[in-house]
Amino acid sequence: MLEFEKLNRIVLEYNKFIITTHVNPDADALGSELALYYILKKLGKQTVILNHSETPYNLNFLDTEKVIQKYEPEKHNILFSDFDAIMCLDLNRTDRTVSMKEIIEKSKLYKVCIDHHQYPADFADAYFIDTDYAATGHILYNFIKATNIVSLDYKISVNLYAAIMTDTGSFRFDRTTPEIHRIAADLLEHGVEPHLVYDQLYDQSLLSKTRLLGVTLKSLKLAGPNDEIAFMTIMQEDFKNLGAVESDTENFVNFGLSIQNVKISILFIELKNGFKVSLRSKGNIHVNNLAREYGGGGHVNASGIRIANEDMLEFIPKILSKAESYL
Repeated sequence: MLEFEKLNRIVLEYNKFIITTHVNPDADALGSELALYYILKKLGKQTVILNHSETPYNLNFLDTEKVIQKYEPEKHNILFSDFDAIMCLDLNRTDRTVSMKEIIEKSKLYKVCIDHHQYPADFADAYFIDTDYAATGHILYNFIKATNIVSLDYKISVNLYAAIMTDTGSFRFDRTTPEIHRIAADLLEHGVEPHLVYDQLYDQSLLSKTRLLGVTLKSLKLAGPNDEIAFMTIMQEDFKNLGAVESDTENFVNFGLSIQNVKISILFIELKNGFKVSLRSKGNIHVNNLAREYGGGGHVNASGIRIANEDMLEFIPKILSKAESYL
């Protein structure tokens, strides 16, 4: 059981909050940030959202008041000595904030971690982590209901809905429980329109993203015993040629799992200064443990790795070989 009364005391005790999340934020990360921002705003708290990454274009609809800022050291570092607390959402390691890692670790702000991933690092003063939750937005919803700290309104509800809907795979992953459907129904009672949220998230892609998906699928190969591993690659040249961006690759890795007999899908993405790997699996195949071997992490069936200043092509056969041992 999460100590929601403790979180309630922290929120009421402090007055000036920084909210942040992980690099390349998804809808759970941004939706949770914005939901917490509106909770704190209702309480009269001074709050700023700072992220390492720009907000992906398909998630801009959530930030209607344009309150999310991209972290700039010369502009924002003063806040880390002037404010009271920093709320780290949907992450459990400071390296997931990339450029903000050092300032967060050095700061004397009271640090709070709210998350639903395994194996947290030791960096915060208070942790509210439970891997049984479907999303960080799910935790925040239960926090509101358990404490009655504020009442739900449309702005909080639409962000929590986007967070929960996306992290449950549009309510199809095994973490989709009767409770999740009851939560979704409650959020709909506050004005959320599911078809509009889905349209903004998934049906408003730029042409460059669709073309990048085509290139990615063309690269798909099978590996391992009985072709149980699907893997795809995206090179920096592909982004440049198509005018696409890293956030366009969200959910591309899932296409590998749609192939008959495939149990692990891996997407290798070359970055300007290294590469990232998205891992997905079926059943009791713990790709989070595979990710941890390379300094990454995540959920049992959905995890990631990010490696700086290394050649992706040299690592592909090594990671594929490791993946075989998890089948």
